[in-house]
Amino acid sequence: MKPLLEINDVSIHFGMRGGLFQAGPTLRAVDNVSLSMNKGETLAIVGESGSGKSTLGYAVAGLRPPTKGSIQINPARPHSSGRDPVQIIFQDPFSALDPRMTVETIVAEPLRLAGVDLSNRRMRVTEVLEQVGMPADAAHRYPHQFSGGQRQRLAIARALIGDPELIVADEPLSALDVSIQSRILNLMGDIREKLGISYFFISHDFGVVRHLADRVAVLYLGRIMEVADADDIFATPSHPYTQALLAAVPRIGRGRRLRGSALKGEIPTPLNPPSGCVFHTRCPRATAICSTERPELLPAPGRSGQLSACHHKD
Repeated sequence: MKPLLEINDVSIHFGMRGGLFQAGPTLRAVDNVSLSMNKGETLAIVGESGSGKSTLGYAVAGLRPPTKGSIQINPARPHSSGRDPVQIIFQDPFSALDPRMTVETIVAEPLRLAGVDLSNRRMRVTEVLEQVGMPADAAHRYPHQFSGGQRQRLAIARALIGDPELIVADEPLSALDVSIQSRILNLMGDIREKLGISYFFISHDFGVVRHLADRVAVLYLGRIMEVADADDIFATPSHPYTQALLAAVPRIGRGRRLRGSALKGEIPTPLNPPSGCVFHTRCPRATAICSTERPELLPAPGRSGQLSACHHKD
C-alpha cells in the first residue's frame, strides 16, 4: 500500500528583491526535504521559528508550490464532489474566519466551491458542528460572537466538511489560552480516532507533540535533522539539535531547565545558510567536517528506524 503522503526531495525557495540591475538573494525556506506518512498517522513537524515548518505545511496543503521536488497525495477513497483529501487548520482562529460571513457560510465554503447544493451543504454543516462540539444554532451567528477556543472548533469544522483524509494543522493551539489548548487537543485526538484522519501537525510545543504524534520530524533551517517514532525521539534523541530542544523544555518536579542545555545564539538567516551542516554554528559537538560536509540522513547507531543528519550522532 502506498503512503498517504509522499514528500520527495522538496525545496521551496523565494527570490528576494535585488538592487538596480542586480538579482536579489534567494531565501531557502525548505531545502531537500523527503518525508512520508501513512493513513491514520500523525506526523509532527517541530523546530524553532524560522525553520520552515509552516512553509512546508502550506506546500502539503497545496497553497504553495515547491520550487523543486514533488508532493503526492494518495487518497484511499475515490475523489468525489465536495471531497478533498487535504485540508488545513490555520494558526490564528481570529484572522482565519471572515467576520462578515456567518458560520454556516464559512464552514460550507469548500462544499459551495465544489458545487454541492444548498440543502446538502446545510445538512453537512449541522453534522460537522456536532462533531466539534458546537450547537446547531451556531451556524447562524458570526465569528466575533465566539471565544478563541470556539473559533478554533469552527476552523476545525471547516477543515472536516470536505471529508479529508489528511489535515495540515499549523500551530493550531499557539494562539489559544493554556486552559483551552487541552480541550482542542483532545478534540483533535477524538476526531482522529473516530474518523481515521491523519494530521501533518506543525508545532514548537513538545508537550503537545508527545500527546498527539506517532512520529516526529525535526526541522532546522529548512532541513531535516532527525525523524523517528515519537517514543524514540523523547527517549533517545540522536541529533544534538533535538537534544537541545528537549533539554530546554521545563520539567515539573525536576527543577529548572538543565544548565547549559539552551541553544546559544539565534537561528541563522535562510538567505545565507551555513555551509556543511547548517546547525554547526550553534552545535556543541561541531568539528571541522561539520562546516564543510553536509551530513546525510542515516540511521542512529543501533536504531535503524531513527534517522539523524549528524556526523557525530548518538
